[in-house]
Amino acid sequence: MTDPHHIMLVVGETSGDTLGAALMTSVRNVLGDRVRFSGVGGPRMEAEGLSSIFPMTDIAVMGPREVIPRLPLILRRMSETTRHAVETRPDLVVIIDSPDFTHTVAKRIHRKAPEIPIANYVSPSVWAWRRGRAKAMATYLRKVLALLPFEPAFFRAEAGLDCEYVGHPAIEKIASSEEGRAFREQKGIAADAPVLLALPGSRTNEVKRLIGLMGETVAQVAAHHEGLSVVIPVVPHVEDLVVEAVKDWPVEPVLAFGDEEKRGAFAAATAAIAASGTVSLELGLAGIPMVVAYKIDPVAAWSVSRFLKVPTVVLVNLILDRPAVKEFLQDHCKSEDLSAALIPLIGDTEERRQALVDLAEMRDLMGVGGPSPSTRAANVVLEMLGEKPAA
Repeated sequence: MTDPHHIMLVVGETSGDTLGAALMTSVRNVLGDRVRFSGVGGPRMEAEGLSSIFPMTDIAVMGPREVIPRLPLILRRMSETTRHAVETRPDLVVIIDSPDFTHTVAKRIHRKAPEIPIANYVSPSVWAWRRGRAKAMATYLRKVLALLPFEPAFFRAEAGLDCEYVGHPAIEKIASSEEGRAFREQKGIAADAPVLLALPGSRTNEVKRLIGLMGETVAQVAAHHEGLSVVIPVVPHVEDLVVEAVKDWPVEPVLAFGDEEKRGAFAAATAAIAASGTVSLELGLAGIPMVVAYKIDPVAAWSVSRFLKVPTVVLVNLILDRPAVKEFLQDHCKSEDLSAALIPLIGDTEERRQALVDLAEMRDLMGVGGPSPSTRAANVVLEMLGEKPAA
């Protein structure tokens, strides 16, 4: 009997742990006991049978304030992870997200054991800035598993790096229309009432800059659409800030808490105003017409503008390769402009119909309705191991 395939996984944060666990499940569905896993992971991956070299929480840090005091430990964990790969010689190493940690480890593994193939699941956004990093990645990676459909063409053109689109995990979280009906009933929203989602961001500074502006915009939209309901999905660490900020809104918003209520809110929504970020992709996948608003510190904005290499910050627009979603950034982020763009997205208008067509096209490009992203990612891994992919 041949030895089972050995896959080493390296993740450094909760989102990577979720992806890693789903990947393990999908690979094991095909190979059964003909595969074993090692590496670094969190509780979800451990529940799938991974014995983590050390607790993932040792390296799950963000920002200089958290990194600096823990730097000696992080460097030691990098060395331990590299040593594990060199000593155990896995058939494949898959690094997932957390590029500061995982890519440093990948480079060290490649330097010490270049025969070990390494794949990157969730690439850093080098297409947006630091494009030269793509060529550096090609020196130590065998393959990139992409979350966005335009990434394979970028990596091939920029660095000759093999890259395959597998799909974004948000595809697996699209809510059903039944969830939307249940949400409306739970929150006392009429079945035929237009619902506007307001998504001011998940970071404190984002919310502080956008929540007042969104309130002004809501007032102007509500004046044009009688019976408008406004829903704000809230994450716990900004809940108090949001609750206080919306007290003066002309339309009292419904607050949605937790993932389940967020799914219901998305399924019930007619349109949305959102901060820039992954949430615009989630809205697009849910088929919700939107406008995007964003403000950051002027100095930071100037710095970003110098390095940004894409014409838009909205992922929907990047995927479609055209400005389908209107974005209002910095000095252009004004309530009168936001409301003027939002108002026609709620009624029976040509603007709304076109937005729905655009989002349907984006969903097709993302592969909605096809194999799940975790299944597609597993198929790439299986092919790299010389195994037949799942049917």
